[in-house]
Amino acid sequence: MIRLVVADDQAILRSGLVALLSLESDVEVVGEAVDGAGTLAAVAEHRPDVLLLDVQMPAGTTADGESGPRDGIAVAETLRGTERAPRIIVLTTFGRAGYLRRTMEAGAAGFMVKDTPVERLVDAIRRVHQGLRVVDPELAAQSLSVGASPLTLKETEVLQVAAAGGATAHIARTLFLSEGTVRNHISSAIGKLGVTSRAEAVMSASENGWI
Repeated sequence: MIRLVVADDQAILRSGLVALLSLESDVEVVGEAVDGAGTLAAVAEHRPDVLLLDVQMPAGTTADGESGPRDGIAVAETLRGTERAPRIIVLTTFGRAGYLRRTMEAGAAGFMVKDTPVERLVDAIRRVHQGLRVVDPELAAQSLSVGASPLTLKETEVLQVAAAGGATAHIARTLFLSEGTVRNHISSAIGKLGVTSRAEAVMSASENGWI
């Protein structure tokens, strides 16, 4: 049996996936999660072989009251290299090439879009469990054409906080930076992305899956 945890904050989609996957004779859904913190807790409790993981979901709060990983990619990064870490298939509503590159760099073994037929998803789960990698072929081609993100780690973090609507002062407090440093990172990102404002930089980076 392939022990599986399903992590997605959309209740209807998660319930549908669990119901469909539970029909497979060789798949046992042993846990569910709705946010980053809950996903880490479910993996620690159930020790799944495979984790089906949404890209965009809330951080949540751990039992110690701390914020969990900010999204699915951060969950994958947290689990990478841990003892008995599950094989991870990342699911996304948005087939953005940058997401594919980031998930693979985070250690995921598979990347699929959510409208993938369930038969193909089940096949991907089996393949990943066997130690193989499974990637949506169209997204793989897009990833090669888009290329790697031109942003530095700090520029990426600044735009991620900015994407949530944070003003310069809020970004500075969140990332423990000075407001001047935040403005410098934003200015650099704007130049690299060929746009004219912070909002356009956030949009460009988001559309490419770089944040």
